Amino acid sequence: MKFKERVLKKTILKAARTFPAVVLTGPRQSGKTTLFKMLFSKGYKFASLEDPDIRLRAKDDPKGFLNQYQSPLIIDEIQYAPELLSYVKTKIDENRKPGQWLLTGSQNFALMQNVSQSLAGRAAILSLLPFSISERFDNAENVLNISDWLKKIDLGLEFKNRTSLSEVMLRGFYPEIVSNKNVDRQLWCGSYITTYLERDVRNLGNIGDLNQFERFLLSCAARTGQILNLSEMARDIGISVPTAKRWLSYLETCYQVYLLYPYYKNIGKRIVKSPKLYFNDTALCTYLLGINESTALINGVSFGAVFETMVICDFFKRFLHSGIRPSMYYLKSRDGLEVDLLIELDGVLNIFEIKSSMTITSKHATSLTAIMKDLGSTIKNASIISRSEDNFIVKGEIKNFGWKNILSV
Repeated sequence: MKFKERVLKKTILKAARTFPAVVLTGPRQSGKTTLFKMLFSKGYKFASLEDPDIRLRAKDDPKGFLNQYQSPLIIDEIQYAPELLSYVKTKIDENRKPGQWLLTGSQNFALMQNVSQSLAGRAAILSLLPFSISERFDNAENVLNISDWLKKIDLGLEFKNRTSLSEVMLRGFYPEIVSNKNVDRQLWCGSYITTYLERDVRNLGNIGDLNQFERFLLSCAARTGQILNLSEMARDIGISVPTAKRWLSYLETCYQVYLLYPYYKNIGKRIVKSPKLYFNDTALCTYLLGINESTALINGVSFGAVFETMVICDFFKRFLHSGIRPSMYYLKSRDGLEVDLLIELDGVLNIFEIKSSMTITSKHATSLTAIMKDLGSTIKNASIISRSEDNFIVKGEIKNFGWKNILSV
């Protein structure tokens, strides 16, 4: 399988020159281990705690384990032996040479709880999600960090790639299913979900009925791109609201869903305060929805929501893979004003509407025009991201960008 360059590479190498430890979190199969091995192939030992024998030695005799696997060392899936972190801390305090300890973990909550206690100030914490669109199209080397990228949004952005939108959305962004066309999509997605339910979720907490939890997962997929209504979800599945809230937290910590919160600063109107729910990978989302063919996807009622999901999650990845905390929001007032995405950086706003249509006219810019009147000079860019092939001016300062053109660079 061909190795694709990752945007996070630059940030990891920078962190390894400064911090004694680098902790890389992210969902299972997002490429964490592969990336570390590619970047640090020379001189580093490797220990995977998924191996039962290695995990047992690490748990029973952590000092002996660390004497056997001396730094520089890559420890894979550290959440399986969190007690090791205290001993790694001791080793770091004895020798604070940068880049000696590289740790991966698939369960962000369980891992971060222990990292914050043991490695505070000693470790750079980074997240690797599945491929972004630029990575999927082999353009990672040319990608700017989110701040520089926003400064260079213009109609000259253009990227040619023959991959169809439906193929991108159906096969999603996990490295194995993207890089190996021989992998059966439905078989891979089904196996991933089964593995996720049986391993990661059981380790996070007392779920109880896994079948009921799987229905909750499906409910999240069905509501991608919608404002979160936990009471409705809980009622439909037959669970309590506190249980639904806890389960949603599990999905967040395992990077299966993303919650986009509303923007509220400087807005005089009454706004909707609940977050919007997005399923992090379109392959898993469409699989759960029973959508397996291009025609069913493009003509289906979920197409607009899945397209919006793909775009929002790509922006989320662009932040994380730049090593920056996401400052992303949406806006919806109770009198009908709605903007899909607001990005606030350096005191200015960049606002985006996401449209799954191929034909964009001035009517699609109505919300952007209204919010520009409300927020005035605080807005730097106002754009539509659509299925169109070309970039063009829609109305006044509002631009339209084809999804490939703006997300691939």
